[in-house]
Amino acid sequence: MKQFSQLILFIFISLLFHACQFNQTDQKIISVTIEPQRYFAEKIAGDKFTIHSVVPAGQSPETYDPAPREMVNIGKSTAYFRIGYIGFEEVWMPAIVENNPQLKVFDMSEGIELIRNLNPHTHHHDHEGDLHHHHHHSGVDPHSWSSITGAKMIAWNMLNAFIALDPEHTKYYWNNYGRLMYEIEETEKTIGTMFKGLQERTFIIYHPALTYLAHEYRLNQLCIERDGKEPSPAQLKELIEEAREYKARVVFVQQEFDRKNAELIARETSCRLVSINPLDYNWSQEMIRIATALTE
Repeated sequence: MKQFSQLILFIFISLLFHACQFNQTDQKIISVTIEPQRYFAEKIAGDKFTIHSVVPAGQSPETYDPAPREMVNIGKSTAYFRIGYIGFEEVWMPAIVENNPQLKVFDMSEGIELIRNLNPHTHHHDHEGDLHHHHHHSGVDPHSWSSITGAKMIAWNMLNAFIALDPEHTKYYWNNYGRLMYEIEETEKTIGTMFKGLQERTFIIYHPALTYLAHEYRLNQLCIERDGKEPSPAQLKELIEEAREYKARVVFVQQEFDRKNAELIARETSCRLVSINPLDYNWSQEMIRIATALTE
């Protein structure tokens, strides 16, 4: 009797396993590059697509190299939603497209007023409002999702991509898009209220991930990283003097980058050291958390 029960259990587990396998192969998958994209895409896609984020949490999309298994996963996708101009995509998208001719690729940066990098050292608004930029390989800063305007445009591009892929459920995607837009606009109201009347508008960050946020709300972003490299002692000294001049109050650190220089600058300038994650899945929560750190 015991053996018969074990046999029934084995058959049940086998059937369940094969059913799961069938469901996995039957799923329609969309690949995206980073976690904030997955957040937006899942809000609009609902239960119609599975969203797969290529760059894992904790990895930098500027330098990430996918394992062969990851490339296989991309090959199973119906479409790829690229964020546009980020390091991973600039290196790997040609190979992804070449090896997967059936893969539909949509660019989520379309329609966004992209910020081009003119100066290899600093990235901030000065007192007269002139914008200076940090260097990226393509000459374009890719961090468009770290702003309200960028998020709205990415959501719009995703809506149109889902409708193009699955026109049968157009109304469904529009309804989900409306709910996402309401969330983005509520986040905009919260941040706008927090920044209203803000006196000290300068912050320091290792990697210039908040370029578009700084541009949108006229903040001063001072970058520790210089042309994608660690700063020299002379550059650190220059940055510390600049931070004092602009009365910076906070130094942001990100988990993908070394904290050593950020900690040194925080000590020398009496700034608060705050960990942030612009690549966090929960976009709204992280945007408000960053704004809170800037206004405390």
